[in-house]
Amino acid sequence: MSPDRLDRIRQNGAVPTHVAVIMDGSGRWARVRGLPPHLGYREGMKSVREVVEGAAEAGIGILSLFALSTEDWRQPGEDGSALMGLLELYARTECEELRRQGVEVHVLGDVDRVDDSTRSAIDKISKATRGGRALRLNLMISYGGREDILRATRLIVDRVHTGGLAPEEIDQGVIEAALFTDGLPSPDLLIRTSGERRTSNVMLWQLAYTELHLSSVLWPDFGRDDLFDAVLDFQGRERRFGRVMAT
Repeated sequence: MSPDRLDRIRQNGAVPTHVAVIMDGSGRWARVRGLPPHLGYREGMKSVREVVEGAAEAGIGILSLFALSTEDWRQPGEDGSALMGLLELYARTECEELRRQGVEVHVLGDVDRVDDSTRSAIDKISKATRGGRALRLNLMISYGGREDILRATRLIVDRVHTGGLAPEEIDQGVIEAALFTDGLPSPDLLIRTSGERRTSNVMLWQLAYTELHLSSVLWPDFGRDDLFDAVLDFQGRERRFGRVMAT
């Protein structure tokens, strides 16, 4: 780790409150080494640890990691099972350390699709870390942006049908309260690793004015210095939130 990067972040002032990360490139990392994909995913667990610790050091309040998307269910059975197994392994092996560091873990997504063993492990880590104040860690599991909006729409329609909400009362706040991210600010910064340049069905509503940082580093090689570089990049930008700035 370079202390110079962290010092520069602290000197620059405001850091992003909420950082989201698309952890991409683990399978490719394994392929170029002639290894099966699950070993790339397993190696990526080290990067999760690095980024969680780095986020806390940098003063980031919320970190959202996309661990398992709805599209991952379409992968061959062996790959899907490997991802589920790694989620369970992470929940079991990192629980105590996360609790010690003051990291509060939340799991966001359609967890009904997760097998019983994995669901039990992630429930345990959520309960064990409750009350942590150093960092809120959102593990996005079985999550998709379109599915999030569709689910929210159905919840709102149900409220209208039962008389709990009038159609004219539907506004942005009502929609945001029905999303998995209810109560959270939208991400200030989205990091995607491995050089890909797309959002891949991630937080489609929430990313409206999010700053993007695209890293060419494959996820298993992504460390806290790479996170700090992304924060420094963010700190050098002028955020507009859709406004046209005067010239």
